[in-house]
Amino acid sequence: MVNFNGNLVPADSFYLNHQNRGLRYGDALFETIRVANGQILFWEDHYLRLMASMRILRMEIPMEFTMEFLEEAIRNSLPPGKRDTASARVRCTVFRNEGGLYLPADNGVSYIIEAAPLDDPAYRLPTAPYEITLFRDYNITADLLSNVKTNNKILNVVGSIYARENGYDNCLLLNQHKHIVEALNGNLFLVKGNILKTPPLSDGCVNGILRKQILALLKKEGKQQPEESSISPFELQNADELFITNVIVGVQPISTYRKAKYGSGIAAEIVKHLNREAGLG
Repeated sequence: MVNFNGNLVPADSFYLNHQNRGLRYGDALFETIRVANGQILFWEDHYLRLMASMRILRMEIPMEFTMEFLEEAIRNSLPPGKRDTASARVRCTVFRNEGGLYLPADNGVSYIIEAAPLDDPAYRLPTAPYEITLFRDYNITADLLSNVKTNNKILNVVGSIYARENGYDNCLLLNQHKHIVEALNGNLFLVKGNILKTPPLSDGCVNGILRKQILALLKKEGKQQPEESSISPFELQNADELFITNVIVGVQPISTYRKAKYGSGIAAEIVKHLNREAGLG
């Protein structure tokens, strides 16, 4: 089932039309949310990011869009009878209402919430080999819009096709200054000694929810020194570890970039801390 403006409709229903602004202009944004044992992980951070993103896109935020309203809407999108126990990947899409050309007829919004089941509520560290490369065909433009999870993800789509065609698991994206920004599906962290670096928001990366959690965790634990600073492609081959983060997968260690091989000890520790903080064991 899909929650469309509070109405539960079958997933194969036709409830959008050709005038949808998300389809026409990419005039939409989204949040990808992990639900574990009925608990919406990092919900306050997701909500605040959604509200900030809507303001950046000059969308009119409905009065009813409170944390409690949207939390209940997400719970109503989970399977009936399992809303207190379900584990799911949830996508909440907000798009401006139809009407107008580039200039909208109004700034009101609609929303879609969809949920797909997850087999395991806890984060697990993937152990299979994971090889990456740089995607140099197109760049991310480093500005405020790049921090927002809009529906304009064509660069990520083309990069994903490039990775598949060339036998890679993922690609790292560059900005116009040739700094590493992020992976196709998450933020990047680089470990060198006791320093754990991630690109700053000013370099154009998405303002990731798990990125924020990990930076806060590192400051709290004090074992690794967090650093938000630009990463050049030359730094990758000298790193001790590289890993990608997003709220669904958690932490994805990178095993290979070109001839460099990486460990995953710090990534494994972070997964343990994330599960403990979320009450997942």
